[in-house]
Amino acid sequence: MKQLRSRSSGPRPPLALAVPALLAVVFLMLPLAGILARTSWGELGAHLTSPGTTQALKLSLLVSAWALGLSLVLGVPLAWLLARVDFPGKAFVRSLVLLPMVLPPTVGGVALLLAFGRRGLLGPWLEDTFGVTLPFHTSGAVLAATFVAMPFLVISLEGALGGLHPRYEETAASLGASPVRVFLTVTLPMVAPGLAAGAALTWARALGEFGATITFAGNLPGTTQTLPLQVYLLLQDSPEAATSVSLLLLAIAMAVLVALRGRWAGAPRSAEASHRTAEEPGPEPPDDGTPAPAAPPAPRESWSLHAEVTGFDQLTLDAEPGTTIAVVGPNGAGKTTLLRALLGLTPRAHAALRLGDTDVSGLPPHRRGVAWVPQDGALFPHLSALANTAYGLRAHGVPRAESRRSALRWLGRLGVGHLAGRKPAQLSGGQAQRVALARALAARPRLLLLDEPLAALDQTTRARVRHTLRTHLDGFGGVCLIVTHDPVEAVSLADRVLVLDEGRVLQDAPPGEVTRHPRSPWVARMLGRNAWPGTATTDGLRLSGGGYLVAAEPLPAGTDALAVIGPEAVSVHRGRPSGSPRNVWPGTVREITTSGSRLRVLVSSTDAPDLVSEITPQAAAELGLAEGVPVWTSVKATEATLVPR
Repeated sequence: MKQLRSRSSGPRPPLALAVPALLAVVFLMLPLAGILARTSWGELGAHLTSPGTTQALKLSLLVSAWALGLSLVLGVPLAWLLARVDFPGKAFVRSLVLLPMVLPPTVGGVALLLAFGRRGLLGPWLEDTFGVTLPFHTSGAVLAATFVAMPFLVISLEGALGGLHPRYEETAASLGASPVRVFLTVTLPMVAPGLAAGAALTWARALGEFGATITFAGNLPGTTQTLPLQVYLLLQDSPEAATSVSLLLLAIAMAVLVALRGRWAGAPRSAEASHRTAEEPGPEPPDDGTPAPAAPPAPRESWSLHAEVTGFDQLTLDAEPGTTIAVVGPNGAGKTTLLRALLGLTPRAHAALRLGDTDVSGLPPHRRGVAWVPQDGALFPHLSALANTAYGLRAHGVPRAESRRSALRWLGRLGVGHLAGRKPAQLSGGQAQRVALARALAARPRLLLLDEPLAALDQTTRARVRHTLRTHLDGFGGVCLIVTHDPVEAVSLADRVLVLDEGRVLQDAPPGEVTRHPRSPWVARMLGRNAWPGTATTDGLRLSGGGYLVAAEPLPAGTDALAVIGPEAVSVHRGRPSGSPRNVWPGTVREITTSGSRLRVLVSSTDAPDLVSEITPQAAAELGLAEGVPVWTSVKATEATLVPR
């Protein structure tokens, strides 16, 4: 017998919750059902086309349209201010915005009368100076409707702005766009659903406003008598007509809500969500890094870098034109803070920044000539790859046709010219990163900042994009800083490696020097080495966590040092080894992982810090290694390198 399936995939609600919920639905439905049941359907047309009703409807549409316009002009900047700027009294301002939503409409009308009436705070001044009298005038009805309806727009748009990550706006600023241009070309398009929802709700609320209007503006036919006020009058003389007009207002309200279903918050879809919901793009074409025939000319200018960073980060950074610096360090080391300080986007650190002969320290982000590529690229989802790439050029005033030609050349140079017409949601991770890089380079920056640009890519795509990036950084006339956690990126892309820890520089040296002699435990581990901090003695290192290490080339006694041991130099034995090793510790295998064609064995010990050994699978099989197996590890004194910290 075929089993019947329930239509509901979720759990069945408990009766104690289902019954009150059902009663709530019935409670909300009954008044609406009452209107439908009492409507005189045969006389509906006559009621709605009567002179008084049509006049009130036209006035309501006029008042609600003006109220919506005022709400947009005043409410959009206010929503942006509440969402983006921290200022004293922000909570109070937000309370003021919400106040008309909870205030009785008649009280709102009284407040308006006391503020803008002939005897109010501003009323006499408005009348004497401009000859404007708001009460008992259509403008008074507009003011009352705006007062009660604008909060719907502000709250809806503030929620949408809160869901928009600031990195899009910050990236646009780094490409040279002024704050107003960023707001008009990036912010508003990306929060368009929230703006549309707030505007529709504002208009609907203004259309249905009653209490504040009748209290402040009065009930004058043709002047302030809107449709809700008409309903109030009809209830006394013609209840059937009042029901018909009420049905009209109900239909308008329901139409607005149906059109906005699921979009109240209006939060923009994130780039990640767009990638998840978009059609999966096809495979990327092979990229050999060869420039396209129409490659843009090499920069005619070059810019050195001098930065003195204070605050959480405290460092001085100098670099010649064409230098690429990899910035590495543990989480919280200050890597992203350094980039944001150079961009002028964080109060956490300040950078006295000179690019070439120009001091840009006091300039806003959009005038510094510093381009930023965030980890996810932050491509503007409403623009095509071509429009994204041309964005910085357009922000600098380059004509549209010229900026598009230059953008096409850059996209072709990075191997994604055939994707110029696609939106970011239609690009794969590697394609999107190359478009983001093309966009940054096309903006002609003096300083290029890349925040883990390849972190989200798979290994194959990462290698291809890394090759492309290295090819085009060779012709870059400024300085490039790359934040990375990948040792391959640091070694293959950078001329120098800057090691940060808690905002301080631990090491600034060529990649080869950092690889051979890392001064940070984190960097040593990133490079796959064992790193033990301690204090130097006459023949080795007294370890910070307890234990002792003998080294062939000790440092002066008392030096704060780091012992670096390659995993291939660590021998693993099932019994205590004999012979030449000076450093021998008992331990237990805690984890075995694969690293290419070899195995990495993590051994924990009570006599020394955790130690990683790299051996062949055959050796592991011969030793019978598995998690929990007791072993001995040994390191020759000549294999331990001590580096001062």
